[in-house]
Amino acid sequence: MSRIEGKVAVVTGGGQGIGRAIALRLARDGADVAIVDVNPAKMDAVAAEVRGLGRKATTFKADVTKRDDVYAAIDHAEKELGGFDIMVNNAGIAQVQPLADVTPEEFNKIVQVNIAGVLWGIQAAAKKFKQRKQKGKIISASSIAGHEGFALLGVYSATKFAVRALTQAAAKEYASDGITVNAYGPGVVGTDMWVEIDRRFAEVTGAKVGETYKKYVEGIALGRAETPEDVASFVAYLAGPDADYMTGQTPLIDGGLVYR
Repeated sequence: MSRIEGKVAVVTGGGQGIGRAIALRLARDGADVAIVDVNPAKMDAVAAEVRGLGRKATTFKADVTKRDDVYAAIDHAEKELGGFDIMVNNAGIAQVQPLADVTPEEFNKIVQVNIAGVLWGIQAAAKKFKQRKQKGKIISASSIAGHEGFALLGVYSATKFAVRALTQAAAKEYASDGITVNAYGPGVVGTDMWVEIDRRFAEVTGAKVGETYKKYVEGIALGRAETPEDVASFVAYLAGPDADYMTGQTPLIDGGLVYR
């Protein structure tokens, strides 16, 4: 029997990159998966891959900045898949901007996606677990930038520090309900997000395209960029029974780049 056989997981930002890898890994480990994203075509593709692994899948179009959307996504998952056990608040965006140049619009956008989106996910998941009178797991996306502030990624870093704070507070608030709350801190992952980060660094600093990515990867002790699957394997651990005694933590999984 798989570690999470028959459990139901919701993954936000599940249509691509790390979210897709998490959805597929949880399916391989025995879970049925609800993929939540803003892009229906990408969601449908991942859902087909999950079904190809012999698990049930459903999709739900939602904007995580909208509280009602997140609550509705969890209701949908419960109805379509017959339960709800694991919430992965994976959706997030990056933003490369010197602190001096950050506009109110840019600030509000990233705060709404990266902080509010996680808060609504924690809220909605905890409420559903309590309604169902069951234990549950809430897992959210932080970053190495949630442990160390990076130049030109100042506001992004602030949002990821905030995820750590929400994770710690929620862990304390929901422990008596049997709900564990943890986060994961990836490093330099070879996804579309990092392509965009690298492009913006090139614009802001004058570095050649590809140079910033290369510089960061060269600083990784294990000598290679991280894959979405590297992140997903750790999220699968957090989602499974081996992590039942762990709560309020945001471990780094970055190949040896930031040390805490």
